[in-house]
This record gives sequence, structure tokens and C-alpha cells, in this order.
Amino acid sequence: MSRRIALSVAAGLVVLGGAGAFALAHAGEQAPSLAGGTARYTAPDGDREGSLSFVTDVTAGSGVQSVKVLAWPEDSSLAEKELTPSDMAAAERADCTPSGKDTVRCSYTVQVTGADAASSPRGRWHVAVLATAQDGTSTLDPEAAGFTVR
Repeated sequence: MSRRIALSVAAGLVVLGGAGAFALAHAGEQAPSLAGGTARYTAPDGDREGSLSFVTDVTAGSGVQSVKVLAWPEDSSLAEKELTPSDMAAAERADCTPSGKDTVRCSYTVQVTGADAASSPRGRWHVAVLATAQDGTSTLDPEAAGFTVR
């Protein structure tokens, strides 16, 4: 093999190796992804409390640092503006358990009393989710799931 061809092949391997390393580094900085978000609302009935449960899968190459959940009524001021990560600062954390290589299954449940239900707006509600990865990237889905309060 000529020296010229050998240098071309070596240069090509260096370029491909660098591109692969860049792709791997970039993949670690991808924002978390959310999948399969579902919400279930059960209204209180007599002496029995109700509940709101939410479950989603979160995938992040660097690992998941936190997942915050906020339920909000469609007929509220949040519907008139775009929800931001700052709006989620006081939201409650979901409990997450590993469910795959880079994936965790996160669940959030809150009890709903009769007084809570009586003071809550009727109609369509949404569940907003803010997932933050270990590398600091985050994903906000203002309508990860929905439910109806009757």
C-alpha cells in the first residue's frame, strides 16, 4: 500500500473516530425524553378519599436527577400563558424507580379530600411534567397527560 493511501486511511479513521466521540458526547447531553404519561383521577365518594395518580417513563443518558409534577385546570391563568420551568419550581416531586438502562418509571399520587374536590374547578385538567437530567438538561411537557374533574 502506498504511503499516500495509508495516510488517507489513517486520516479517515481519525475523522470517523472523532465524529463517533462527538456523537457519544452529544448523546449524553440530550434533554430527557418522556413517554407513556397517564393520569387517573378518582373523585372522593362519601367517607372515601379520592386520588390523582400520574405515571410516566423518563429517559436520560446522563441519568435522571428529578421529575416534578403539577396538575392544573384548563380554565386557569396557566392556559393563557406558556408554562415555564420557573412555574414548576414549587411543584411536587414524583417517585422514580429504574426500569431500563437509562430509563426510570416515575409515579406521583396525591389524596383528594371532599373539601379539595369541592373547591376544585370542574372540567378538563392537565398534568405538567418537568424532567431534569443529571447533566442539567431538562424537558418540560405542560400537557403530559390529562383528566376530567366532574
